[in-house]
Amino acid sequence: MPQPASYVALHRSGELAARAGRARAALADCALCPRDCRVNRLETADGHCRIGRRARVSSYGPHFGEESPLVGRRGSGTIFLTSCSLHCVFCQNWDVSHERLGAEVSDEAFAAMMLDLEARGCHNVNLVTPTHMVAQLLTALDLAAGEGLMVPIVYNTGGYDRLETLRLLDGVVDVYMPDVKTLDPAAAARYLGAPDYPAVVRAAIGEMHRQVGDLAMDDGVATRGLLVRHLVMPGDAMRTGEVVRFLAREVSRDTYLNLMDQYRPCGEACHYPAIARPLAAREFAAALDACRAEGLTRLDGHVGRRFRSL
Repeated sequence: MPQPASYVALHRSGELAARAGRARAALADCALCPRDCRVNRLETADGHCRIGRRARVSSYGPHFGEESPLVGRRGSGTIFLTSCSLHCVFCQNWDVSHERLGAEVSDEAFAAMMLDLEARGCHNVNLVTPTHMVAQLLTALDLAAGEGLMVPIVYNTGGYDRLETLRLLDGVVDVYMPDVKTLDPAAAARYLGAPDYPAVVRAAIGEMHRQVGDLAMDDGVATRGLLVRHLVMPGDAMRTGEVVRFLAREVSRDTYLNLMDQYRPCGEACHYPAIARPLAAREFAAALDACRAEGLTRLDGHVGRRFRSL
């Protein structure tokens, strides 16, 4: 029988409820993400994320297109949360992240989704774009744990996460799956709407790795650890070499990395000539060479699948 995830002990001790309470209280003067809006989200949805007291969910269900260690044989139990703390001009989920497609759900309904995914056999509960809903997810998770939830929690984030908020998740999250989009401030300002992204993501990755370490698996399925995503962009717009060097030299050469090749112009990308075209095979090959040069060998099994199929 699988061991219960680490948040189960926090629930039984009352610590998970206490952290959920602190996060809910923080909504009154919200600085849970680096946007530092300082709006009262208990009464309004006027902050950057446009999310108030209740979570807003686009969809949920078993997902078989995620990274191999998350999918296993029975799928990753994804809950797609609405809105985002970033403003990526090339977002491939524009309707959810920018147009905020989704519906408000109660804490009880959010918890019921988690329990349903576990009942359907999913290996984990995978919270997609959770940064701005940490208070809601902690509250729902405490309720779900009280009803017997035991599977690992995956925190699937763009990497724009505040350290103080991540510390509320220490011992709660089993698998952190952040993007490291870029470490170039100019690219971050132009394409993400967040010039401070490089500094924020460097600190966030360090804290995530401190909490959970390198990715650990049981029979090929992730149980705990850090899994990083990086989307390779046309013209090396996001400076992939810098990202790879950071992971290898400042985090761990055993970092599990999904080097993603599926870029296509989406959202407002057509207005930015440098990224208004698909990725070329030679550009992705150069990104793989950068990984090899830095000794990063734990690459997801999906790496390069689009170009292998050509």
